[in-house]
Amino acid sequence: MKVTNAEIVISAVSKKQYPNDRLPEIALAGRSNVGKSSFINKLINRKNLARTSSKPGKTQTLNFYKINNAFYFVDVPGYGYAKVSKKEREKWGGMMEEYLQYRDTLKAVLLITDLRHEPTRDDVQMYEFLKYFELPVIVIATKLDKIPKSKRANHLKRTIQTLHIESNDLVLPFSAETGEGKEEAWGVLQSFL
Repeated sequence: MKVTNAEIVISAVSKKQYPNDRLPEIALAGRSNVGKSSFINKLINRKNLARTSSKPGKTQTLNFYKINNAFYFVDVPGYGYAKVSKKEREKWGGMMEEYLQYRDTLKAVLLITDLRHEPTRDDVQMYEFLKYFELPVIVIATKLDKIPKSKRANHLKRTIQTLHIESNDLVLPFSAETGEGKEEAWGVLQSFL
């Protein structure tokens, strides 16, 4: 897909603030610092529309990015980051749950994981949560460029097995550095838009 227009529309903390133009939405969920912003930026060919940070826990709102005036990427707060107070984590959890459970324009969720490492307990919990609400899930396994080609199949298999990926869900290896997996990601996303 050729992206000619991309802008952040709102950083929302409750459904009163969500855009109401009824465009389809694709949410991005994942651990803090797993590469959600880098994924968005690579897909739309922009260096820093979605702000990346070396400090985990930076995304504390639902960030709605309007793409080509046709759909939204919705970056939800990262999970699994310990330096945030329990109260703050609960607030994020409630905000995410409200969005993921009740948003009828949500078409699919991209669960971003790091292919270098086995998915965490939090990743497994998030996948199970999304499946419980019967949301289509595409696992984007990032940092593909950091794994030798000879070991990629094993890393992919480990991700699939650890998350207990259901047969109708997809795991896509991806590199924000090299762009590997970008065309495949757009191909899958377009089927939901």
